[in-house]
Amino acid sequence: MSAHQELAAALRELEATLRATDQWRMAKPDPIAFESIEPFCADTMALPQWLRFVFIVRLETLVETRAPMPAKCDVAPAVEAWLAQSGVGGVERLMLIQAVKTIDRLVTEN
Repeated sequence: MSAHQELAAALRELEATLRATDQWRMAKPDPIAFESIEPFCADTMALPQWLRFVFIVRLETLVETRAPMPAKCDVAPAVEAWLAQSGVGGVERLMLIQAVKTIDRLVTEN
């Protein structure tokens, strides 16, 4: 399996995890929210919105075009911090963190 295929599978797993933890159903942010210069669009989106409408979309485009992987991906610490602040715990928390860590690893190692 190629690196792009592995990443595609990991993105599908992240989507499934977001759905399973009820973090998927949300309104698409206003177009201006995407113009944020803050990391993870923290000033204009909740982290699950950023994951769904920015992170997943950008990496899916990378997969579809077979573009080179970024040099580094380190999103899991932000997800962990957001989950801690939001009170998401238990199995849901572990599932989300693991799904993002897998993507971080795949991107960074390729």
